[in-house]
Amino acid sequence: MTYLRNCWYAAMWSRALTEHPLTPCTLLDENLVFYRDPSGAPVAMDDMCPHRLAPLRLGKLLPDGRIRCGYHGLEFAPSGKCVKNPHRSGRIPPNCKVKTYRLVEKHTLVWIWMGDAAPDESLIPDFHYLDADSGYDVGRRDTITMETNYRYIVDNLMDLSHASFLHDGVLGNSDTIQADISVTQDARSVTVQRDMNNVKPPLLRDLLFKRDGASVNMWAKIKWTAPAAVLNDVGTYAPDADRSDFSGQLGCHILTPETENTTLYHTAAARQGPIAGVTNEDDGGEEAFKLRIAELRRFAFQEQDDPMLKAQQENIRRHPNVKPMLLEIDGGPVRCQRILDGLIAAESAVTTPS
Repeated sequence: MTYLRNCWYAAMWSRALTEHPLTPCTLLDENLVFYRDPSGAPVAMDDMCPHRLAPLRLGKLLPDGRIRCGYHGLEFAPSGKCVKNPHRSGRIPPNCKVKTYRLVEKHTLVWIWMGDAAPDESLIPDFHYLDADSGYDVGRRDTITMETNYRYIVDNLMDLSHASFLHDGVLGNSDTIQADISVTQDARSVTVQRDMNNVKPPLLRDLLFKRDGASVNMWAKIKWTAPAAVLNDVGTYAPDADRSDFSGQLGCHILTPETENTTLYHTAAARQGPIAGVTNEDDGGEEAFKLRIAELRRFAFQEQDDPMLKAQQENIRRHPNVKPMLLEIDGGPVRCQRILDGLIAAESAVTTPS
């Protein structure tokens, strides 16, 4: 599969690199190993010793930041250069090195650049609400492995109308089918907004608002940034109130392809607005409330989205010559895929000699 490579992908949450000395991760069909050097900086390299192609993840991280291959003991610096051959003469062949990748830690995530062009940090999508000093109350930072191609997940996220059916009662309901929809785009992003007025709130919206089941006005604004980072801004307010008097969430849906058929789905949400959700003693307190919200979101993604998208993917695989029929609700997803196709084609034209 052809991926956009001159861009940033979220490899993992930063805290994941504190849980194990060596952290394996498959990204864009390539097996990598991550760790922190003695200064704490993240390092990523191919998970393959050049000697006999043994996986470095089964080796040992030494105190000085070297990785020792677990098969024959060759040692590699964070630069990927082999710095020790423990056998006989100790000679190190000039091609005895491991490919490394540029990493940046931003918004509590480790971002990786897997292309050949010079990394451009301005292309990292803005998820500043995840920062520790942002002032937002961020819930659980989660990663789900979805058994689906990342591009189908982009389509799913950018088509918010499916929530009324696939997530009926949790993220949508029959009242939210009809909505005023607008779609805008620029060179690397697409934004879809749905406004729904005087509707019965689905469970998640009601929990974050007044918890009385009364009719509300709602919006859902979702922005995709190439290749696969999505920010969802949702809000709920009373029909007779000003829009600024709302309760809502900022949710990240940051997708990183593992393989053609699996995707790392990094997600977290923060409450926003002056009405921050009502908690009381019966709910078990604030932490229990945040956990319930996180579990509802995970349920929607893992137990509802993933089975549907996996089955859809199988239908597409079995019927490669059947083109899907499109409706007006597909405007956002179609624009995303066109932009991504264009970026991949432009990148391929530069890297492939004529």
